[in-house]
Amino acid sequence: MNDRIEQYIEQHTATWTPAEEALLAELDRVTHLRVVQPQMVSGRTQGAFLTLITRMLRPRRVLEIGTFTGYSALALAAGLPHDGELHTIEVDDELEDLAREFFAKSPHCSKIHLHIGSALDLAPRLAREKGPFDLIYMDGDKREYPAYYRMLLDPDPCAPAQAPLVNPGSIILADNVLWYEKVADLAALDPHTLAIREFNAFVASDPRVENVILPLRDGINLIRVK
Repeated sequence: MNDRIEQYIEQHTATWTPAEEALLAELDRVTHLRVVQPQMVSGRTQGAFLTLITRMLRPRRVLEIGTFTGYSALALAAGLPHDGELHTIEVDDELEDLAREFFAKSPHCSKIHLHIGSALDLAPRLAREKGPFDLIYMDGDKREYPAYYRMLLDPDPCAPAQAPLVNPGSIILADNVLWYEKVADLAALDPHTLAIREFNAFVASDPRVENVILPLRDGINLIRVK
């Protein structure tokens, strides 16, 4: 998207209170100052989209795979009802302190539960304890997208006390599914691109879901479980 159009979209998007806007702007600035690969932060337009989606769906339980510095978690929590809860999982423990610092500043802090470790291990455990999730935001390791999807739709029948992670009507939002446009470049054969291609193809051919890919920033695959 060209810079003028992206700036226009940001200027004409209104979702957050001034306090929420200021906190997210501060987190964006701090992320760029203190973290390697700061471009991984969701950003204002995508964050506003996540808040609006949660306000529209009013989910009770949300799962986020990939917290990074917490921008998207704060955006999701801002749209949750007062009794909603967001469980966000981050594999990199070096990011924990920064995320918790900003969660503590948010009026939505009580809705956010941060877990450190592998989503493939933690998410099934959370489903056993909390029940299935109404909304899932997938933004973890791109190479694990096919595994995340299988975990959500095909839980291991041999696992002890396995609980479903989604219900009919649950929504999955998978980020970065265009992967810098490399998904359409057949010469791109790196592991991340190959995994995202596999994920997108699997979703499109899965009769249990319906989906559409939105060209928002690096692409979001919007998936509804039938």
